[in-house]
Amino acid sequence: MAAKGRIIIEQDKCKGCDLCTHYCPVNILELDTSTTNALGYTPLKVTDPDKCIACSFCAMMCPDGVITVERFNK
Repeated sequence: MAAKGRIIIEQDKCKGCDLCTHYCPVNILELDTSTTNALGYTPLKVTDPDKCIACSFCAMMCPDGVITVERFNK
């Protein structure tokens, strides 16, 4: 049984650097160009949360530590 996960993003602290999107093996991360956060940046969003495999690459690559991945088995 494959691990699944949930990505939690501290939206108002995300600087929109886009590093995490390049390391997601299932391509479910992108910048939300429809909004800006409290810092004036375009924050990250998860496009398809059900496809998250809880690899945590996004969290490891985030230079500001605003991504947390919760891992659970279904």
